[in-house]
Amino acid sequence: MASGPRIVAELGRPETPQETADRKAASSAAYRSSKTFRNLIAALLITVAVVAIIAIGVPRGTLAEPEPVDVAAAAATVSSSVGHTVIVPVVPADWRANSARLEGDMWRVVYAPPSGFVRVAQAIDAPDGWAARELGGYAPTGSVTIAGITWDEYRIPSAGRTDSVSYGLSTDAGTDTVLVYGATDAATAAIAAEGIADQIRALREETP
Repeated sequence: MASGPRIVAELGRPETPQETADRKAASSAAYRSSKTFRNLIAALLITVAVVAIIAIGVPRGTLAEPEPVDVAAAAATVSSSVGHTVIVPVVPADWRANSARLEGDMWRVVYAPPSGFVRVAQAIDAPDGWAARELGGYAPTGSVTIAGITWDEYRIPSAGRTDSVSYGLSTDAGTDTVLVYGATDAATAAIAAEGIADQIRALREETP
């Protein structure tokens, strides 16, 4: 037996066909809205899970360390091209050579010791005052003898540092000037200075 029109409690009478249609439409809209929200939440959860799997499961590698610079080979090339001997520092095995090149009339090697950095520079036929200018205009603060070579010593205060340079040593090598400097201390710079002492003596002997 077919049921009669639904009684609407608030109205105390059967609902009209229009009210029935409106009620069903509202119910369908609410259902669709609820289903869409659930689908959205499910999609977000799936996305988060996929991202987590990728983040955890994809293997990660580290960038390969660049090959250290061959200082001796670079020095041989430069010496041949300019017709002048350039120094090859003898440093500990754990000092990484980051660069070795001719910059104008200056041959410069940059090392990365266990901490800080050390530059060894050789100005060919250096003009007077070159070392001080290279160090930002600072004058020597004293002198020190390393492996029989007397060096001017530069202790640069933190307030006046440029390029993080805190310490330097300079000496003549015939007509050249050699400068050891960087973000380093006296003991570390002395290692580099000792490693070029014989070559400095040789350059001095070459000078007429």
